[in-house]
Order: sequence, then structure tokens, then C-alpha cells
Amino acid sequence: MNGEKNNNLFKAALVLALGIVAAAAIFGWSYSKSKKGDEAITVTGSAKKRIKSDLIVWSASITAQSTQISDAYKQLADNVPKVKNYLIEKGIPEAQITISSISSVQERERDSEGNQSSKVTGYSLKQEVQVKSSEVEKVSQIAREATELINQGIFIESSAPQFIYTKLGDLKIEMLAEAAKDAKARAEQIANSTGNSIGTVRSARMGVMQITAADSNEVSDYGVNDTSSMEKDITAVVNVSFAIN
Repeated sequence: MNGEKNNNLFKAALVLALGIVAAAAIFGWSYSKSKKGDEAITVTGSAKKRIKSDLIVWSASITAQSTQISDAYKQLADNVPKVKNYLIEKGIPEAQITISSISSVQERERDSEGNQSSKVTGYSLKQEVQVKSSEVEKVSQIAREATELINQGIFIESSAPQFIYTKLGDLKIEMLAEAAKDAKARAEQIANSTGNSIGTVRSARMGVMQITAADSNEVSDYGVNDTSSMEKDITAVVNVSFAIN
């Protein structure tokens, strides 16, 4: 009787143990499958393109100084039209030339310690001439040559031109698409090397655009927008996460 009872207990324990093992195997398989589906790979893709500015903005200031404001004004009234005519003769259409209003500064007498007194000793008047043109190379050359007006007694100060690319909006879309393709190619290469394949996109994040002088390595967390160079490099970056199959 005791032997039969012990045999039944053994059978029950064996069934329970097999059940536990089977349950553990099923749980392990399920856990493994769920973790497999959760696997993802995140890669960074980039695209770079050389662009040439299609708009130039250049400014030059003309200054006149005298002890009498009327004399300074007369100098400016004579010289600004000369500068404008100079630009027109160089081939810049009048419609592309803008002349600012006059700004003035009073020059005051200073004491031995450099402090200004209330006594006015002279006047400095300034007017700015600005050119905005799509003829980038021509205006850039004129900007370099304009200081020759100093030989005519005109006190002119030429500013560095600003070089702008006006089709940036459309180009950004194109560049981001190229960067996304690069990210996908990188992800496929990594996945294939481990015997896997990539699935759907889990997430995507666009990085900031870097518009730098040609061949420059400058980068910024807030993006770079260079206006000092005629030729520039635009770089787009995207971070994409792909599911792993």
C-alpha cells in the first residue's frame, strides 16, 4: 500500500516537474521573441553638397568731416552722387543701388584725462551705399576696387560683402532625403554583417544644417550659416532608428 502511494507521489512530482520545465521553455521562447522584435539600430546619415552663392549684398560708407556741419553736409552731398555714378559706370543698374539716410556725430573737446566736454569741435556725417545683386562675381570685384575712390578725395570705407544662397529652402529638403538614404545604407550594412536585416523606421531626428565656407571643418550645435564666402558647403545630418528583423 505504501509502495503504491509512493509511486503515485513520484508520478505526480514528475508531471509537475515536466510542466515547470515546459512552462519555462515556453516563457523563454516568448521572452526571446519579444526581445527580438524590440531590437533596433540607430545610425547617423549625412549628405554634403557644394553650392555657389547667387546673391551678393555689399555696403560702403561715405564719411565727411568738418568743423561746420554745413560744410560736412556739402561734402557728403557732392561725394555720394560720385560714388553712385562710379557704380553705375561699373555696370551696376541704378535699381540695385540703395542710399541710406545721413547719420551724424558731434565731435567734442576732451580734457587731459580724455573726458568729453560740452564744447563741439566738429561734425562727422556718414551715408551708406548698398548694392544688392545677383551678379555675384562682378559686384565682388567692384567691392575690392571701390577704395580707389579715395584717390578722388572721397573718404569711403568698403564693408565685406555678404554672399547668400537664395534657394536654400528647396535644397534642404533634397539634402535631408540624401542624408536619410545614407542612414539606411549604413544601417543595412551593419545589420547584414550580423546576419540580420532592417525593418521599419522607429524614429527619425533631423540635425541642424551646417552651411560653411568651402572645405571648412567648422560646426556648431546651433548650425552654421556662413555669408563670408562665395562658395559654400552645405551638410545635412539625420539620426534614424530602424527595427531589426
